[in-house]
Amino acid sequence: MNDPTITPEMTMEQILDAIPAAQRALFQRYHVGGCSSCAFQPTDTLAQLCKDHNILDVNEVVTFLKEAHHLDQRMQLDPEQVKTWLDGSEDFSFIDVRSGEELDDGAFTPAESMDYSDSQRYMELPKDRRIVFACLEGDRALNVAAYFRGHGFTDVFCLKGGIRAWREKVGAEG
Repeated sequence: MNDPTITPEMTMEQILDAIPAAQRALFQRYHVGGCSSCAFQPTDTLAQLCKDHNILDVNEVVTFLKEAHHLDQRMQLDPEQVKTWLDGSEDFSFIDVRSGEELDDGAFTPAESMDYSDSQRYMELPKDRRIVFACLEGDRALNVAAYFRGHGFTDVFCLKGGIRAWREKVGAEG
């Protein structure tokens, strides 16, 4: 696993380039960056963000962001791995989290489309159920997997690179 370089002098834009899920991680741990009252600018440095939000130990934040990055990397599965599970009839849920408008661009047949009108259905799955989430490029699916992990699910993943990577690496959708 690569260890991204993060320093207190880096801008949030640079940090988000190195760790795409940094904003989610900061919000989960420090309630920073998730709403207008705790927002930051891309030009703010990490040191400035910590100062503005009374976070005393900026080095702790750096360490936490790196840990969050490593956790995110462990939740991402290559398309070939998921295809192997499908071909082997492994027991897991494969869920496409694209919105209705995105689904109009074409179904992703190996996965069931998430029914957003019945989201409680997904929260009622067993907490140890293996679940793989997919979206077009993988970012939203990673956020959904992290959300489920934060709600006590222990075996959740996302399709690394999303449906685009699946189509590139695996090809046929079935």
